[in-house]
Amino acid sequence: MNEFFALFLQQTITLFAIIDPLGVSAILLSMLPASTTQEQMNGIAKKSTLTIVIAFFVVLLTGKFVLNLFGIELDALKVMGGLVLLLMAIKMVEGSLEPKNQTPEEREEAKHSHEFAIIPLGIPITFGPGIFATIVIFKASATSYLDLVALTLAFLVVAFLTYIAFRNSLKIRKLLGITGQKIISRLMGLIVGAIAVQFVVGGVSSLWSAGL
Repeated sequence: MNEFFALFLQQTITLFAIIDPLGVSAILLSMLPASTTQEQMNGIAKKSTLTIVIAFFVVLLTGKFVLNLFGIELDALKVMGGLVLLLMAIKMVEGSLEPKNQTPEEREEAKHSHEFAIIPLGIPITFGPGIFATIVIFKASATSYLDLVALTLAFLVVAFLTYIAFRNSLKIRKLLGITGQKIISRLMGLIVGAIAVQFVVGGVSSLWSAGL
């Protein structure tokens, strides 16, 4: 049971760092007009969170099938996934994840669009290639049903925290300010970078040992 909680905690921290709810909440606000109401924020938070939860279960159920379909080795995915995470971590540290050149008309349209909470906020901003690769790697590395339960619970906890962050984006902005959110996002970037390096080193080491 101690191993279960240790795995659950590790995966929760990993998934939280990659998704970076506080950082994404800042991106959310940057994509919406200043006139956005709390009621509208609540609706966006609910839809985007539901989107990433559905995406998680789709990846969890089909991840291994995709690997087998394309004949991809888990260690190869670790290397590629690690590189994707590393690029994402660099952007997080540089503070360059925010969308660029969005017009006021696009912001106003996003506020009223039901699809905005699904695409692009849910996918790919919140649930992007980095989190996709990480879930597939964790699923393929699971050795028991308890490992899968730990992964599922870890993601659901992070999804709930993401919902809270999105729902309270306006309050978080007032509390932390833009600078505070960017500092936290950059700290998350350092953690994601370290996770990425572990994926790459572990994958390369295993491939080298296998003579590939």
